[in-house]
Amino acid sequence: MAFQAFDPLTFLTVLLLTFSLFLVITGAFTAYFGSGKSRKIGAGLLVGGLVVGVLWSLGVGPYSFITNAVDLSMVITEAIGVIFAAVIGAAVAIGLFLLAIMKS
Repeated sequence: MAFQAFDPLTFLTVLLLTFSLFLVITGAFTAYFGSGKSRKIGAGLLVGGLVVGVLWSLGVGPYSFITNAVDLSMVITEAIGVIFAAVIGAAVAIGLFLLAIMKS
């Protein structure tokens, strides 16, 4: 696997797709568990996340309007791997911290 520079378009892709994903998750959570006005806000967050994600995916995907589009599947795979590794590292560190605190 060759080293590939992390260009601004890749950074923007990870940023916007993560933003979109978390808007969808928080919107679905709020729409499902909320009531009244918060349910409407949750639906708005959900739709907003879907719109941002789909528009950016179409923009950098095979039908791109950007001339130097990123390999979207590679970016998503690498981003998931990095997030997964960060979560495991953080969980181990927190577990070790709690173990040390509880044993002292």
